[in-house]
Amino acid sequence: MVVAVSPLPLPLLLLLVVRAAVGSAAGAVGASGGVQLWCVAKNNAEDGALQSAIDWACGFNGGADCRAIQQGGACYEPQDLLAHASYAFNDYFLRSGGAASPAACDFSGAAALIGLNPSRGNCVFPSSSSPKNGSFVGITTYGQTGSGLSSSSSWQLRLWSLLLCISLSVTMFIVLQS
Repeated sequence: MVVAVSPLPLPLLLLLVVRAAVGSAAGAVGASGGVQLWCVAKNNAEDGALQSAIDWACGFNGGADCRAIQQGGACYEPQDLLAHASYAFNDYFLRSGGAASPAACDFSGAAALIGLNPSRGNCVFPSSSSPKNGSFVGITTYGQTGSGLSSSSSWQLRLWSLLLCISLSVTMFIVLQS
């Protein structure tokens, strides 16, 4: 017995495939099923704004633990204002509720949330894990120690998943149209 299958319209089919690809890639992001975020300094932020934000975040009002970016700390090298600001911003962000409080990652426009681990070598940036129910569960780490932006393959996994799903969809569409 042969069952006739009515093909889905191409836009609907592509939407379903893209949604499946994004969902499967996102499922691999966090062990708790949530998205992991880091608060880092923007590349185009002015040095003066970064220094002021570090001073505030690491000061009494901010309450960030900035020992790692002080001389001898795991994140002191390289002595780079952007790297030090990123560490301070991320620590403040986590202490302020992490993903449950995304506004804590602003620093007058000098910071942004990212999904790529900025850790490098012994300098490990904890992440905010935001489970599907939206409640904050605490601090986790992502990937191997030292898997920084340059060695992260998370975006590659998503890209390949998406390309595979699109090519399968196009093939199915062609087969169903014939």
